[in-house]
Amino acid sequence: MDAEEMIAEARKAFFVMFGFLAVVWVIQIVNWADHYALSQEYGVIGHRPGRLADIFTSPFLHWSWAHIESNSGPLFIFGFLAAYRGVTRFLGLSALVVVTSGLAVWFFQGGDVDTVGASGLIFGYFGYVVVRGLFDRHLIDTLIGVVMAASFAYLLTVAIPGTPGVSWLGHLGGLVGGVAGGWIFRDRTRNAARPYGGSGSAGSGGPGASFDEPSPGRHLPARPGDGDTRADLHKELGDLGLL
Repeated sequence: MDAEEMIAEARKAFFVMFGFLAVVWVIQIVNWADHYALSQEYGVIGHRPGRLADIFTSPFLHWSWAHIESNSGPLFIFGFLAAYRGVTRFLGLSALVVVTSGLAVWFFQGGDVDTVGASGLIFGYFGYVVVRGLFDRHLIDTLIGVVMAASFAYLLTVAIPGTPGVSWLGHLGGLVGGVAGGWIFRDRTRNAARPYGGSGSAGSGGPGASFDEPSPGRHLPARPGDGDTRADLHKELGDLGLL
Protein backbone atom coordinates (compact mmCIF):
# COMPACT_ATOMS: atom_id res chain seq x y z
CA MET A 1 0.00 0.00 0.00
CA ASP A 2 1.57 3.31 -1.06
CA ALA A 3 1.04 6.66 0.65
CA GLU A 4 -1.87 7.69 -1.57
CA GLU A 5 -3.75 4.43 -0.98
CA MET A 6 -3.08 4.64 2.74
CA ILE A 7 -4.47 8.18 2.91
CA ALA A 8 -7.59 7.04 1.05
CA GLU A 9 -8.07 4.13 3.48
CA ALA A 10 -7.48 6.46 6.45
CA ARG A 11 -10.19 8.76 5.11
CA LYS A 12 -12.57 5.80 4.83
CA ALA A 13 -11.64 4.69 8.34
CA PHE A 14 -12.43 8.13 9.73
CA PHE A 15 -15.90 8.22 8.18
CA VAL A 16 -16.64 4.61 9.13
CA MET A 17 -15.86 5.30 12.79
CA PHE A 18 -17.67 8.64 12.71
CA GLY A 19 -20.73 6.92 11.24
CA PHE A 20 -20.55 4.10 13.78
CA LEU A 21 -20.40 6.53 16.70
CA ALA A 22 -23.27 8.55 15.24
CA VAL A 23 -25.43 5.41 15.09
CA VAL A 24 -24.50 4.45 18.65
CA TRP A 25 -25.40 7.91 19.94
CA VAL A 26 -28.72 7.99 18.07
CA ILE A 27 -29.59 4.60 19.57
CA GLN A 28 -28.59 5.94 23.00
CA ILE A 29 -31.04 8.83 22.65
CA VAL A 30 -33.86 6.44 21.72
CA ASN A 31 -32.83 4.05 24.50
CA TRP A 32 -32.74 6.83 27.10
CA ALA A 33 -36.12 8.19 26.00
CA ASP A 34 -37.60 4.71 26.49
CA HIS A 35 -36.04 4.28 29.96
CA TYR A 36 -33.35 1.96 28.56
CA ALA A 37 -35.84 -0.64 27.41
CA LEU A 38 -33.56 -1.54 24.48
CA SER A 39 -30.74 -2.42 26.86
CA GLN A 40 -33.09 -4.59 28.85
CA GLU A 41 -34.46 -6.41 25.79
CA TYR A 42 -31.34 -6.77 23.64
CA GLY A 43 -28.48 -7.16 26.08
CA VAL A 44 -26.57 -10.43 26.57
CA ILE A 45 -27.68 -12.64 29.48
CA GLY A 46 -25.56 -15.71 30.10
CA HIS A 47 -26.82 -19.24 29.37
CA ARG A 48 -30.16 -18.10 27.92
CA PRO A 49 -30.60 -19.54 24.40
CA GLY A 50 -33.09 -16.83 23.52
CA ARG A 51 -30.52 -14.12 24.23
CA LEU A 52 -27.63 -15.62 22.27
CA ALA A 53 -28.35 -13.55 19.14
CA ASP A 54 -28.13 -10.42 21.27
CA ILE A 55 -24.34 -10.61 21.12
CA PHE A 56 -24.76 -8.70 17.83
CA THR A 57 -26.93 -5.92 19.31
CA SER A 58 -25.37 -5.40 22.74
CA PRO A 59 -22.29 -3.44 21.46
CA PHE A 60 -24.64 -0.68 20.21
CA LEU A 61 -26.35 -0.25 23.60
CA HIS A 62 -25.36 1.41 26.88
CA TRP A 63 -26.82 1.85 30.34
CA SER A 64 -26.22 5.58 30.87
CA TRP A 65 -24.77 8.74 29.42
CA ALA A 66 -21.63 8.24 31.49
CA HIS A 67 -21.32 4.74 30.04
CA ILE A 68 -21.44 5.85 26.41
CA GLU A 69 -19.25 8.89 27.04
CA SER A 70 -16.49 6.78 28.58
CA ASN A 71 -16.58 4.40 25.62
CA SER A 72 -16.79 6.87 22.75
CA GLY A 73 -13.24 8.27 22.82
CA PRO A 74 -11.34 4.96 23.05
CA LEU A 75 -13.73 3.39 20.54
CA PHE A 76 -13.00 6.05 17.94
CA ILE A 77 -9.23 6.09 18.52
CA PHE A 78 -8.66 2.34 18.49
CA GLY A 79 -11.28 1.78 15.80
CA PHE A 80 -9.58 4.29 13.50
CA LEU A 81 -6.14 2.80 14.11
CA ALA A 82 -7.52 -0.67 13.42
CA ALA A 83 -9.22 0.45 10.20
CA TYR A 84 -6.74 2.78 8.50
CA ARG A 85 -4.85 -0.07 6.80
CA GLY A 86 -8.03 -1.40 5.22
CA VAL A 87 -11.73 -1.00 5.99
CA THR A 88 -12.63 -4.44 4.60
CA ARG A 89 -10.27 -6.19 7.01
CA PHE A 90 -11.61 -3.97 9.77
CA LEU A 91 -15.18 -5.09 9.19
CA GLY A 92 -14.11 -8.74 9.38
CA LEU A 93 -12.18 -7.99 12.56
CA SER A 94 -15.21 -6.26 14.08
CA ALA A 95 -17.43 -9.27 13.41
CA LEU A 96 -14.86 -11.58 14.99
CA VAL A 97 -14.49 -9.42 18.12
CA VAL A 98 -18.26 -9.09 18.55
CA VAL A 99 -18.57 -12.88 18.48
CA THR A 100 -15.65 -13.63 20.85
CA SER A 101 -16.65 -10.93 23.32
CA GLY A 102 -20.33 -11.84 23.28
CA LEU A 103 -19.73 -15.58 23.56
CA ALA A 104 -17.37 -15.08 26.51
CA VAL A 105 -20.19 -13.31 28.35
CA TRP A 106 -22.90 -15.74 27.24
CA PHE A 107 -20.96 -18.86 28.20
CA PHE A 108 -19.30 -17.75 31.43
CA GLN A 109 -21.32 -14.90 32.96
CA GLY A 110 -23.27 -16.12 35.98
CA GLY A 111 -26.61 -14.93 37.28
CA ASP A 112 -29.06 -12.78 35.35
CA VAL A 113 -26.64 -9.97 34.55
CA ASP A 114 -27.66 -8.00 31.45
CA THR A 115 -24.47 -6.97 29.63
CA VAL A 116 -24.35 -4.20 27.02
CA GLY A 117 -21.73 -1.74 25.77
CA ALA A 118 -19.02 -1.25 23.15
CA SER A 119 -16.14 -1.93 25.54
CA GLY A 120 -15.65 -5.45 24.14
CA LEU A 121 -15.01 -3.88 20.74
CA ILE A 122 -12.60 -1.38 22.31
CA PHE A 123 -10.52 -4.16 23.82
CA GLY A 124 -10.61 -6.09 20.56
CA TYR A 125 -9.37 -3.13 18.54
CA PHE A 126 -6.74 -2.43 21.20
CA GLY A 127 -5.41 -5.98 21.02
CA TYR A 128 -5.40 -5.89 17.23
CA VAL A 129 -3.51 -2.58 17.04
CA VAL A 130 -0.87 -3.82 19.50
CA VAL A 131 -0.06 -7.05 17.59
CA ARG A 132 -0.84 -6.12 13.97
CA GLY A 133 2.59 -4.70 13.22
CA LEU A 134 4.27 -7.89 14.40
CA PHE A 135 2.14 -10.13 12.19
CA ASP A 136 2.19 -7.79 9.18
CA ARG A 137 5.89 -6.94 9.59
CA HIS A 138 5.12 -3.23 9.24
CA LEU A 139 7.65 -1.22 11.22
CA ILE A 140 5.39 1.83 11.60
CA ASP A 141 2.47 -0.32 12.81
CA THR A 142 4.78 -2.06 15.26
CA LEU A 143 5.83 1.29 16.70
CA ILE A 144 2.19 2.37 16.93
CA GLY A 145 1.41 -0.87 18.76
CA VAL A 146 4.23 -0.29 21.24
CA VAL A 147 3.05 3.27 21.93
CA MET A 148 -0.57 2.18 22.36
CA ALA A 149 0.42 -0.71 24.64
CA ALA A 150 2.52 1.60 26.82
CA SER A 151 -0.07 4.38 26.90
CA PHE A 152 -3.16 2.28 27.54
CA ALA A 153 -1.79 -0.67 29.50
CA TYR A 154 -4.09 0.33 32.35
CA LEU A 155 -7.02 -0.94 30.27
CA LEU A 156 -5.89 -4.47 31.04
CA THR A 157 -6.77 -3.95 34.70
CA VAL A 158 -10.48 -4.16 33.80
CA ALA A 159 -9.96 -7.33 31.75
CA ILE A 160 -9.34 -9.35 34.89
CA PRO A 161 -11.80 -10.41 37.62
CA GLY A 162 -12.55 -8.11 40.50
CA THR A 163 -13.65 -4.80 38.95
CA PRO A 164 -17.19 -4.12 40.24
CA GLY A 165 -19.87 -3.25 37.70
CA VAL A 166 -17.62 -4.09 34.76
CA SER A 167 -17.95 -7.06 32.41
CA TRP A 168 -14.37 -8.26 32.53
CA LEU A 169 -15.44 -11.36 30.58
CA GLY A 170 -16.57 -9.20 27.66
CA HIS A 171 -13.32 -7.26 27.80
CA LEU A 172 -11.19 -10.39 27.92
CA GLY A 173 -13.18 -12.04 25.12
CA GLY A 174 -12.79 -8.93 22.97
CA LEU A 175 -9.04 -8.79 23.66
CA VAL A 176 -8.63 -12.44 22.66
CA GLY A 177 -10.61 -11.80 19.46
CA GLY A 178 -8.46 -8.78 18.59
CA VAL A 179 -5.20 -10.68 19.02
CA ALA A 180 -6.57 -13.59 17.00
CA GLY A 181 -7.71 -11.12 14.34
CA GLY A 182 -4.15 -9.82 14.05
CA TRP A 183 -3.13 -13.27 12.87
CA ILE A 184 -6.24 -14.13 10.83
CA PHE A 185 -6.32 -10.82 8.95
CA ARG A 186 -2.55 -10.36 8.64
CA ASP A 187 -1.18 -8.86 5.43
CA ARG A 188 -0.19 -11.94 3.45
CA THR A 189 1.06 -9.89 0.49
CA ARG A 190 4.15 -8.91 2.50
CA ASN A 191 4.91 -12.56 3.14
CA ALA A 192 4.36 -13.87 -0.36
CA ALA A 193 5.74 -17.28 -1.27
CA ARG A 194 9.52 -17.23 -1.41
CA PRO A 195 11.74 -19.73 -3.20
CA TYR A 196 13.03 -22.49 -0.98
CA GLY A 197 16.31 -24.36 -1.17
CA GLY A 198 16.43 -27.97 -2.28
CA SER A 199 17.29 -30.21 -5.14
CA GLY A 200 17.76 -28.44 -8.39
CA SER A 201 15.62 -28.74 -11.49
CA ALA A 202 15.56 -27.22 -14.94
CA GLY A 203 16.41 -23.56 -14.69
CA SER A 204 17.33 -23.79 -10.97
CA GLY A 205 21.09 -23.80 -11.36
CA GLY A 206 21.61 -27.55 -11.70
CA PRO A 207 21.42 -30.49 -9.33
CA GLY A 208 22.16 -29.69 -5.73
CA ALA A 209 21.87 -25.94 -6.26
CA SER A 210 19.82 -24.12 -3.66
CA PHE A 211 18.53 -20.61 -3.21
CA ASP A 212 20.42 -20.30 0.07
CA GLU A 213 23.74 -20.82 -1.73
CA PRO A 214 23.36 -19.74 -5.36
CA SER A 215 25.71 -21.04 -7.99
CA PRO A 216 28.60 -18.77 -9.06
CA GLY A 217 27.57 -15.89 -11.28
CA ARG A 218 23.89 -16.32 -10.47
CA HIS A 219 22.13 -13.42 -8.78
CA LEU A 220 18.87 -13.82 -6.92
CA PRO A 221 16.20 -11.12 -6.74
CA ALA A 222 15.92 -9.32 -3.44
CA ARG A 223 13.41 -10.95 -1.11
CA PRO A 224 10.78 -9.06 0.94
CA GLY A 225 12.27 -8.22 4.31
CA ASP A 226 15.89 -8.04 3.06
CA GLY A 227 17.82 -4.98 4.09
CA ASP A 228 18.73 -3.41 7.37
CA THR A 229 16.32 -1.88 9.85
CA ARG A 230 17.19 1.66 8.87
CA ALA A 231 16.29 1.02 5.23
CA ASP A 232 12.97 -0.52 6.28
CA LEU A 233 12.20 2.51 8.44
CA HIS A 234 13.04 4.91 5.62
CA LYS A 235 10.77 2.98 3.27
CA GLU A 236 7.86 3.04 5.73
CA LEU A 237 8.28 6.76 6.37
CA GLY A 238 8.51 7.35 2.62
CA ASP A 239 5.28 5.42 2.05
CA LEU A 240 3.58 7.63 4.62
CA GLY A 241 4.90 10.77 2.87
CA LEU A 242 7.03 11.75 5.86
CA LEU A 243 10.30 11.81 3.91
